[in-house]
Amino acid sequence: MKQNVIREMSTGELLERLEEEQKQLRKLRMNHAVSPLENPQKIKDYRRTVARIHTELRRRELEEN
Repeated sequence: MKQNVIREMSTGELLERLEEEQKQLRKLRMNHAVSPLENPQKIKDYRRTVARIHTELRRRELEEN
């Protein structure tokens, strides 16, 4: 997910999406531990998306203060 798409989302949507992305990341990591994934790059992509969402939420928190 691109940063500009994340910026356009509301805080509530971001929190929902964060939960969803973290759930998918855990699921991928578990599957990868059991048997190798066809495309392990997906783990990296989900991790980066989670980090982008956290960054945007933190930025908004700092802007409020």
